[in-house]
Amino acid sequence: MRIDIVTIFPEMFEGVVGTSIIGRARTQHAVEINLIDFRDYSTNKHNTVDDTPYGGGGGMVLKPEPIFSAVESLVQEGKRPRVILTCPQGEVYSQSKALELAQEEHLIIVSGHYEGYDERIRQHLITDEISIGDYVLTGGELPAMVIVDSIVRLLPGVLGNDTSAVLDSFREPLLEYPHYTRPAEFRGWKVPDILLSGHHGNIEIWRRKESLRRTLLRRPDLMERLELSEQDHKLLAEIKREEGLK
Repeated sequence: MRIDIVTIFPEMFEGVVGTSIIGRARTQHAVEINLIDFRDYSTNKHNTVDDTPYGGGGGMVLKPEPIFSAVESLVQEGKRPRVILTCPQGEVYSQSKALELAQEEHLIIVSGHYEGYDERIRQHLITDEISIGDYVLTGGELPAMVIVDSIVRLLPGVLGNDTSAVLDSFREPLLEYPHYTRPAEFRGWKVPDILLSGHHGNIEIWRRKESLRRTLLRRPDLMERLELSEQDHKLLAEIKREEGLK
């Protein structure tokens, strides 16, 4: 996969794309990540990329020319990559969206700043608008980092153990079960006996039950999207009795 990040602050990304899982994925050539400063595509000697909004009002608006020029310079002839705009008006990001984007060969992420974008960027250049939540950030750089991290970890071979991505929270609309490791007892707190039993069938049932419990108690909204098996219904009934729920 190739990911091009169009931004006026490429230095913000260096630590993220150069270390940990993403850094290793780049070293292994599982992903190519390029940082493009769209100031380099400005049409004036001061490298200006923003201007005051027509109609008045506060703040500055990103001009269309440098962003169009930057993105178009990255597109290979005959190709139509996904061009993602990070903005609070976009689709709220989810694991299903990450899985969808991870199937692409080429992504371009436009990471903006200031008050907003000239509307012609949205109308004629962008294929996807993505928000990472209903809160205000200084710019689109942090959302771009989140998107890149969530996609790269899904690429084949990146995690080393491919089952890690398969079992992640939100792969299915279900939170992940609790994890434990050595020691078996710490400050009087013990690992559940079932996990020490060696009975893999019972362990899987326990993990499923605890995933259901955690989702029901913490994110009940996700339960509406979950396809429940007959065993799931039985486990949920047990959980509700144990938690005193109706």
